[in-house]
Amino acid sequence: MQREIFDDEHDAFRDLCRTFIAKEIVPHHERWEEEGQVDRSIWTAAGAAGLLGMGVPEEYGGGGVDDFRYNAVLDEEIVAAGASGVGYPLHNDVVAPYLLRLCTDEQKRRWLPGFCSGELITAIAMTEPGTGSDLQGIATSARQDADGDWILNGSKTFITNGILADLVIVVARTDPEAKHLGFTLFVVERGMAGFERGRRLKKVGMKAQDTAELSFTDVRVPDANRLGEVGQGFVYLMQNLAQERLSIAVASVAGAEAALRLTVDYTKERTAFGRPVANFQNTRFELAEMDTEVSIARVFVDRCLREHVTSELSVPDAAKAKWWCSDLQNRVVDRCVQLHGGYGYMLEYPIARAFVDSRVQAIYGGTNEIMKEIVGRSLIG
Repeated sequence: MQREIFDDEHDAFRDLCRTFIAKEIVPHHERWEEEGQVDRSIWTAAGAAGLLGMGVPEEYGGGGVDDFRYNAVLDEEIVAAGASGVGYPLHNDVVAPYLLRLCTDEQKRRWLPGFCSGELITAIAMTEPGTGSDLQGIATSARQDADGDWILNGSKTFITNGILADLVIVVARTDPEAKHLGFTLFVVERGMAGFERGRRLKKVGMKAQDTAELSFTDVRVPDANRLGEVGQGFVYLMQNLAQERLSIAVASVAGAEAALRLTVDYTKERTAFGRPVANFQNTRFELAEMDTEVSIARVFVDRCLREHVTSELSVPDAAKAKWWCSDLQNRVVDRCVQLHGGYGYMLEYPIARAFVDSRVQAIYGGTNEIMKEIVGRSLIG
């Protein structure tokens, strides 16, 4: 089915992304998986190619085009190439909206040029060891001293880009009595005293992506590094999570499509009992079911993309896209592994890497159980 949400400029950008990924990322990705993180140089290379900060105004070095479809194109091409280690989607899709909407003019001048060039890698620290998806349970705290600085204490975990990040947006409790209005966002910079990176976490998949534990012990954060208004942190999170969840949905559908392409090709080439696996009716039925489900998901996500570009995407619809598409990706990849047989369990085959990389889609960005709760509450009030 022909996609109708992209124009010629998006198509040209897709060609740029595809060429960049094939040349600069794919040849090194296996090594990065062994090392547990990508080379820092791949960030500055992406910045030079115009793949970072597409929506950032040109005066700060960005693309100057506020159109999330460019983000979606890059996300799809990353997934199609199996390049799960590069943290560009976190940088572009999740962190950028906070900086663009909440930074003062002085903060924009300080941070956005490096954000776009790849010299300042970013992360966002919400999750804590004891909170998971329960953001209101955050215990990391910040208190303001007599000089106006904030003293930050606490720990975070499962932080994407955690090792390489130069700027980390940290969610902290600033008023324990104010419930959801008691949270504030702070930008912690590399080198601040008391800011420590813990171990690089060993994950089931996405092994080239540097996911880490972070700790903050009496970190003195200048008020000039406060992001937005005091007490509005939770509100800001709720405003930006829809885009993060749409980003996950985009990647999930792209991942399911990529797995299906791999499997169609494999079943045509692989023989069993003297004929190609694709010639068995069961194989054709399996492929037909997956292709139908993925096509239907693609239509819904494209509709969500169109609505997001016009600021019409609702929180429940973003939640629907995230949980349905990430569940679909896991179902499709599992079935594709089965059609590969024993070879599907070997990591030298892309389908096996897709299997371990895709499992987290149903967990991060808010677990799918939380997504269903959001949708359910929207129905019954």
